[in-house]
Amino acid sequence: KMRLGGRLAAAMEVLEDIGRRHRPAADALKDWSLSHRFAGGGDRAAIGNIVYDGLRRMRSAAWLFGEDTPRALAFGALLLEWRKAPEALNAAMEEDKFAPPLLTEAELARLAGANLAEAPPAVQADCPDWCAPLLEDAFGQDWVREGAALAARPPLDLRVNTLKASREQVLAELRDTGCRPSELAPHGIRIAPIEGDGRHPNVQAEPAFQKGWFEVQDQGSQIASELAGAAAGMQVLDYCAGAGGKSLALSAAMENRGQIFAHDAEKQRLAPMFERMRRAGSRNIQVVSRPDELPALAGRMDIVLIDAPCTGSGTWRRRPDAKWRLTRKQLDIRKAEQAAILGAACAFVKPGGLLAYVTCSVFPEENGAQIEAFRGRHTGDFHAIDHRALWDGKFPGHAEAARIDGQGGISLSPARSGTDGFYFCALRRQG
Repeated sequence: KMRLGGRLAAAMEVLEDIGRRHRPAADALKDWSLSHRFAGGGDRAAIGNIVYDGLRRMRSAAWLFGEDTPRALAFGALLLEWRKAPEALNAAMEEDKFAPPLLTEAELARLAGANLAEAPPAVQADCPDWCAPLLEDAFGQDWVREGAALAARPPLDLRVNTLKASREQVLAELRDTGCRPSELAPHGIRIAPIEGDGRHPNVQAEPAFQKGWFEVQDQGSQIASELAGAAAGMQVLDYCAGAGGKSLALSAAMENRGQIFAHDAEKQRLAPMFERMRRAGSRNIQVVSRPDELPALAGRMDIVLIDAPCTGSGTWRRRPDAKWRLTRKQLDIRKAEQAAILGAACAFVKPGGLLAYVTCSVFPEENGAQIEAFRGRHTGDFHAIDHRALWDGKFPGHAEAARIDGQGGISLSPARSGTDGFYFCALRRQG
């Protein structure tokens, strides 16, 4: 088993690789593990935690040290997230020959004099400078707190598959994990964020997972599926189905009755769905991978769900490396895709049916502004439903858990909702 110093040095190595080769953190960590087979599971988890914490808190760590080197990020992770005191860190590493150089007198003096509460807002929010106005647009005065919440460690959320089990059954089966019922999602279960060098239990190795009793799905995604309002007997098109997380949730809500058509423009993304459907016992999902199969569905769907490709800014807790790779150009590309998808998918909604638009972004440009532009292009065809009434009907007693613009949709966020950042808006087609 490696000691803290060795783990810290390894994390610096991985952070250096991520920065130099501009690659996803998961890939860099996997490569490091393959070339250091002596590292055990506990070591790999701890190194991964340092790397991810360093990426989540990159601005804060760089501000504390006055530089954004791998050393500053790795030490910053331990100081900011693991709550280690600088002198205690040095003491813990003194005897470890694999440790990086100890914190210098100059670094110790700098840390002693630094107070993050006095840092610029974008540093406190741990976000890129160019994203600060976007967060402020989304959250108003609350933007720094929401940015900081997007830089915290995430919980592990599960959705109980009601086709096969009850929440009570799954809670009993997983009681050793310290899981609890989710506060909002009716079929959700939450395992709290890990601390220090801990790791989440491998829930997919559990017999209950193999039996199809639950899926791993963020509570925000579960809530979006719930808000879509799919019911037994409906005809539903999941237009950007990906690996099928929302299709499976809708299938359970529909009690396996009616029909879900799961489509994705990139058909390889649909591949995992077949195994997931088999495990879940979902029999009312039809995978539509060929574009020529779609026209037959035009004007026939009770619900068309668009889980639109987006910047993923709402998932920064889980994929902090994506936060620093994101560019304004990528945001503009995503916005163009979203507009095109809305334009194409709306044709499948039957008169009186619902067009449900979802993103895992917190940026208004991808959310409310996108819906406003769509309605401008389709004047009179689609009308926003009453989102406040929808929310209160589905989640009574939780009025404050979401930001709701009656006409403009529902926004979920880590600080306010305790979920990833999500946006949901439903438009009804004129009958």
